[in-house]
Amino acid sequence: MMQLADLMDLGRYPIDRPGSSACAQLIADLQRDLAADGCAVLPGFVHEAGIARLAAEADAVADKGHKSFSRTNAYFSKDDSTLPETHPVRQFYDRSNAFIPADNFGAGSPLRAIYEFPGFMPFIREALGEPEDRFFRYDDPLADVIINMVEAGQGFPWHFDTNNYTVTLAIQNGDGGGEFEYAPMLRTPADENYDGVARVLAGGSPLVRKLVLQPGDLQIFRGRYSLHRVAPVEGPRRRYVGIFSFVEQEGMCGGVERTRQLYGRVLPRHYEREGLRTDALRD
Repeated sequence: MMQLADLMDLGRYPIDRPGSSACAQLIADLQRDLAADGCAVLPGFVHEAGIARLAAEADAVADKGHKSFSRTNAYFSKDDSTLPETHPVRQFYDRSNAFIPADNFGAGSPLRAIYEFPGFMPFIREALGEPEDRFFRYDDPLADVIINMVEAGQGFPWHFDTNNYTVTLAIQNGDGGGEFEYAPMLRTPADENYDGVARVLAGGSPLVRKLVLQPGDLQIFRGRYSLHRVAPVEGPRRRYVGIFSFVEQEGMCGGVERTRQLYGRVLPRHYEREGLRTDALRD
């Protein structure tokens, strides 16, 4: 039976020892980084042998990825002709990549083993400084644990996430490109800050930061509020990133329109939970 130590560097990141001084210091460091700009990175969170397992899993299910080529805005919403043509909602960009849905990562999946390890969610929750009654796994059968797969020439344009907290694990980089760029905490639950979004979309905003993650690096990111994108990947090697999603409302599920775009299908639950949000932000 696979153990957490078969995947993670628990000596460096002792999430299996909650309450220890080492774990407390780790959480304090993450809280500092997240407070600064809504993003924290744990280099080498998964060790080399663990990454080999995860990369093999990704290769095995790569053909299950939903490849989509479309034009989308930062909110994955439809055009709104009542707004000015220059409004961010009306700015559409090419999106071309693939998501391998969560129902491909079942029992025995190393990626799901990390997400469902009993100590993983409390560790992430403490790092984010959230109370237990406002922190839950994403209740979406297609999107709680997924892999984003990007091939040569593909990328992901500027967007906000539906779920409040996204935790990503770099599994495999392309031969080049694929940098992660973000404008930290650009909007709030009460303010879309369309002017700030427009400045980022126009290019040259001093708010934009860039990260180059290496296989094994774990990133904790407040993607609901920080505009972000992935630059196009170069070369024949695929870029794999595992995504673990958490939300602040129990039962929250992806919207119908966005789910159809990303995964090529929707399930009854997506219709049942449509509009279940704690804020009034666009998707």
